[in-house]
Amino acid sequence: MENLNDNLNDDFNGNLNESLNETKRQASGCLHRFSKSIKVVIIAFLVLLLLIPMFMIENMISERGRTQTDAIAEVGQKWSLAQTITGPYLNLKYPITHEENGVQKVSMGNVTLFPDELSVDGQLQTEILQRGIYKVNVYQSELLIKGYFSSEELRKNNVDMDVLQYDRAAICLNLTDMRGLSEQVSITLNDSVYMFEPGMDGRGIDNMGVHAIVDLSALKGDKKLPYEMKIKLKGSQSINFTPLGKTTKVSLKANWNTPSFDGNYLPEKREITEKDFSAQWQVLNLNRNYSQVLVNYQNASIKDIENSNFGVNLKMPVEQYQQSMRSTKYAVLIILLTFMVIFFTEILEKTRIHALQYLLVGLALCLFYSLLLSMSEHIGFSMAYLVASVLTIVLVGGYMLGIIKRKKPAFIMIGLLSVLYIYVFILIQLETFALLAGSLGLFVILAMVMYFSKKIDWFNE
Repeated sequence: MENLNDNLNDDFNGNLNESLNETKRQASGCLHRFSKSIKVVIIAFLVLLLLIPMFMIENMISERGRTQTDAIAEVGQKWSLAQTITGPYLNLKYPITHEENGVQKVSMGNVTLFPDELSVDGQLQTEILQRGIYKVNVYQSELLIKGYFSSEELRKNNVDMDVLQYDRAAICLNLTDMRGLSEQVSITLNDSVYMFEPGMDGRGIDNMGVHAIVDLSALKGDKKLPYEMKIKLKGSQSINFTPLGKTTKVSLKANWNTPSFDGNYLPEKREITEKDFSAQWQVLNLNRNYSQVLVNYQNASIKDIENSNFGVNLKMPVEQYQQSMRSTKYAVLIILLTFMVIFFTEILEKTRIHALQYLLVGLALCLFYSLLLSMSEHIGFSMAYLVASVLTIVLVGGYMLGIIKRKKPAFIMIGLLSVLYIYVFILIQLETFALLAGSLGLFVILAMVMYFSKKIDWFNE
């Protein structure tokens, strides 16, 4: 009886062990069958995880860009801001009688007359100031401004010439930053010389500038009133002009070879050499949206005047932060393709690469952008891109050689990263054709991935 029980127990235990072993074999077979899919999921998770350091690097690039902007603004505050020259123009007062609570009162109205001709001939001398690692472009300028006024536009606008106070008229000149004036400013108007006073005394279309009280009795007739003035003016980054004349002509020369022409009007002529540039503008009153005469400063006309400026931005050839930010937009593409190559290598070479090793390679690819940012502030974007690319390629290629122990996969990785970094650099430099080149490049990359993926048996080890 005891032997019978022992035999039954042995049979039961044997069947149970066999059943457990079969279950383990099935589970193991299932894991083997879907091991590649599981690895793909892990790789996708790692790519998403690496977005965290990339987000931090993008924030760092933005912060460094803001620091540069603050440094430029600080230097501008101490030297002088970007200048916009508006004028000269005339302001005349006239009495306005009105009734208030049954009592007649007299207030003063304003008539503003812009010149028939405004000609500016300017010479700019630029220099570089440094704030920490940041460079700021400033300039000193000598401007010769001349032209003439006439009463023709006053008559066209039906202004009552008899009520204007000619003996207490003002000639006005608006500037963005008064600290830019290097010496006293005077104007020769109709053979008389007048010295400007600080402030506008409520006589100008803007509050910042200088004015002089003049006698405009000659304006009653049809005689032209010629004027001429010289200004020595400091500024930073850019200089702009407001086209107040019926004909406005501006001629500028500067020892700067990377100008950017801004505003509503481009120069009719320009010449840019390796050392300097020259440019000439001509703007007619028909090209803008306000007349030669303003009565009591209409708000719409003031806004039109402010929006009609033109000039030149003395652009610094430094765009490392913008270019670094653009390069980070392709980080996911580089990380994803690198992981795909490692994954294909792992399968085709029948080797094992741990998820931690994937992560370390991804961190090395993220570190590239930190190296690029830090070095571009000192040696320029192009050279920094080359150095950071070489360091990253050598690091990743050497690491692949160390973990796989085969030269071929390591050289394939080096070749892939080299092509990718060259491709991204070309995309960053392109402007007009960047979208086209990017789309075609992605199409070719996807086609190559599809081609190599079909060689893999996804359901067998």
